[in-house]
Amino acid sequence: MQDKKRLAHSINDHILKLIAALFISLCLSACADADIFEWKDSKGNEHYSDRDQAIHTNPGYGFYRIKTIYDGDTVQLEDGRKIRLLGINTPEVEHRGKPTEAGGEAAKTWLINKLQNTKVRLEIGVEKTDKYGRTLAHLFTEAKEHINVSLVKTGLATLSIYPPNLQYVDELQAAENEAQRNKLGIWNRPEYTPLTINQLTDTSHAGWTRVVGKVTAVRNSERFVYLSFSNLFEARIDKNGLSLFPDVNSYIDKTVEVRGWLNRHKDQFSMLIRHPVALIVLSDKS
Repeated sequence: MQDKKRLAHSINDHILKLIAALFISLCLSACADADIFEWKDSKGNEHYSDRDQAIHTNPGYGFYRIKTIYDGDTVQLEDGRKIRLLGINTPEVEHRGKPTEAGGEAAKTWLINKLQNTKVRLEIGVEKTDKYGRTLAHLFTEAKEHINVSLVKTGLATLSIYPPNLQYVDELQAAENEAQRNKLGIWNRPEYTPLTINQLTDTSHAGWTRVVGKVTAVRNSERFVYLSFSNLFEARIDKNGLSLFPDVNSYIDKTVEVRGWLNRHKDQFSMLIRHPVALIVLSDKS
């Protein structure tokens, strides 16, 4: 009788083990087909679950609708803030009696079409506002498009880097190189063809300008370092930003293109260069 009881217990144990093994196998099979979700609580502790219990937190910025678009690089939000897009410049549109510059309306129209059905978030610069009280920022759409970079990449804007606002300089420069290489936008407009030094005798060079010449000397004043091209034209670099540039003497005897806004005093022209992206070495000892 005892032997029969032992045999019965053994059979029962074996059956129970088989059932347990089958149950575990079924669970593993089900888990293999299920999604495993990872999430963190408010203290940063990691958790795992077969249900989506992720805590979706606010990443720390808001999205805003655009109320007004003034031109290709200046907009107004619904909350009243005027935003000046950092790192770029688009040609001016007609305002205060000044005529539209070539490409100005194209940049404004592009921006209107791009932003009319979306919201934007801001990445504000190191300098939060400019002298006109406008907020300095990079704009990103809900689809994560970087508007500043897109305007440059399509050839509708050029670089305008004002230290210490140096965010995204590499991305902006790559976008400009691509637009110029593909001759897009202003890079295909005769109004923005580079001028030689001798052509600066004409007084009608308003707006953003490209000038090409050979650097013949470097001179210093209390505030600026000057790259002299001739007795007609100099490019000046503020000494406060000189650390951003290579050794200025390395520009001597090189053919260089400078980009920016011309200043004229009597028969002499100059251009303020704030960042080395506005000084493009074309050739050595030409």
